[in-house]
Amino acid sequence: MFSTDVAIIRNTNADAIIAVYPFTPQPMISHALILAADKPIFCGVGGGITNGERSIDLALDAEFQGALGVILNKPTPNSTIKKMKKKIDIPIIITIVSENDGIKERIKAGVDIFNVSGAEKTADIVRKIRNIDDHIPIIATGGKTDKTIRQVIEAGANAVSYTPPTTADLFKEIMIRYRSE
Repeated sequence: MFSTDVAIIRNTNADAIIAVYPFTPQPMISHALILAADKPIFCGVGGGITNGERSIDLALDAEFQGALGVILNKPTPNSTIKKMKKKIDIPIIITIVSENDGIKERIKAGVDIFNVSGAEKTADIVRKIRNIDDHIPIIATGGKTDKTIRQVIEAGANAVSYTPPTTADLFKEIMIRYRSE
């Protein structure tokens, strides 16, 4: 499940949590998410705005706090992945958004898992990764329909991530029901 909402994280039956957000990663946020999670959690440690030694330090901190793995954004240089691989023992996950994201080079740099988020091209990207490496684990966004989820699984994804409804969406449904009673 893709979320940074601790209430959602504590009340899901998902097998694992992908916790990334569009701000500079902060240890306090990772600590709170790891503490709240009662299942394996993969923490975002930058790669775009935040990079290099800071991302490596954030990854080491996430490992010390109990994260199962760390996620890097697409712009992460392979040099950062190589350095990070020498410092941490947990898996390094890289987000791939296109078939042109240097998949072979990412594997050579030390990536352990791919997180594919390619919108309508996700299944094609998963298929390309599978043609390059039949064994590397792949997490893929599944979209919003059973058909698109099936497509990424059939393409070779090992796991499918989904984005749950927000607490506001859930409250809206509850309040509509309350108002009708």
